[in-house]
Amino acid sequence: MHTAYITHPSCLQHNMGDWHPESPARLRAIDDRLHAAHLFDFLAHHEAPCVHRSQLLRVHDAAYLDAVEAAAPSEGVHMLDPDTGMNPHSLEAARHAAGGAVMAVDRVIQGAEANAFVATRPPGHHATRNQAMGFCIFNNVAVAAAHALKQHGLERVAIVDFDVHHGNGTEDIFHDDPRVMLCSTFQHPYYPFRGADTVSDHIVNVPLPAGTTGTAYREAFTARILPRLEAFRPQMLFFSAGFDGHREDDMAQFGLVEADYVWITEQVMGVAARHAERRIVSVLEGGYDLSALGRSVAAHIKTLAAL
Repeated sequence: MHTAYITHPSCLQHNMGDWHPESPARLRAIDDRLHAAHLFDFLAHHEAPCVHRSQLLRVHDAAYLDAVEAAAPSEGVHMLDPDTGMNPHSLEAARHAAGGAVMAVDRVIQGAEANAFVATRPPGHHATRNQAMGFCIFNNVAVAAAHALKQHGLERVAIVDFDVHHGNGTEDIFHDDPRVMLCSTFQHPYYPFRGADTVSDHIVNVPLPAGTTGTAYREAFTARILPRLEAFRPQMLFFSAGFDGHREDDMAQFGLVEADYVWITEQVMGVAARHAERRIVSVLEGGYDLSALGRSVAAHIKTLAAL
C-alpha cells in the first residue's frame, strides 16, 4: 500500500514577502528532492480539498475565523502578527493546508493508503484557538486530530511534534482534552518561549538546549516520549513534521541530520504498528534551509513508504 502525498497549487501562491523564510521555495525544494531521489512516482498523489468551516470550528473560535477572513487583503500583504502575513492567496492556501490534513485522516483510516504526508503551507502548530503566530494561520495538525476523534470516533490520538520550536498552539487547543497526547521536543529557551513548565498527563514537553546533537536527542526521545506513547496506546499518530532542527538550518541551533529524522520516524512507526493499525499522518511544519529540508523530508517519506 502506498504513502499518500497531499498538496495543492495554492500553497505556492501564499507569499509573505521575499524576505520571509517561510516561502513557496520550501515546497519546490521538497518536490525537487523527491524527484531527484526517485521517490515521487512511488507515492499516491492527491490535491488537497478546501477545509470546511465546521472542521476548523473544532479547534478555532468562530470570532477568530471571522477575523482571519476579514483580514485577507485584495492586494499586498497584511500582517496578522510580526511574523505571519497574508497576501491575496493566503486564505485559500490556509484552507487547503487544513483540508489536506483532513483528507489524509480520511484516506488513512479508510485504508486507501497506509499513511500520508501533507506537503502544504502555511504551517500550523503555533496557531492557537484564537491567534495566528509563528507563520501559522490555522492549526492543520490539530484540525486533523480533531477530525479523527469527531468524524471517525477514535478515542485516543497522539501528536509527535519534532519541530525545533514548541508546538504551543497545539498545546493551547488540546490542553484540556485527554484524548489527545501531544509530545513536543523543542529548543529551549527559544521562540515561542512556552511549554517548558507544563505539567500534564497528556502533554509531554521535552525542552532541550541549543547545541543538542542527534545522540542527545535520541536519548531524550527514548527516555521521555516513547514510554508515554506506549502507555497511552494511541489509535492514530500524527507528526508535526518540522525539519528546522537540522544542523544546516540557521533558524535554530540543533544538530540533527537526515538519519535522525529517519530514526524518529521509525520509532513512531513502531508505536503505530503496536497500537494504531499503523495509521500515521505527517503534516509539514518548519524547515527553512532548502537543501536540508528537501533531503530530510525525502528521508522521512522514504521511511514512511518503506522504500
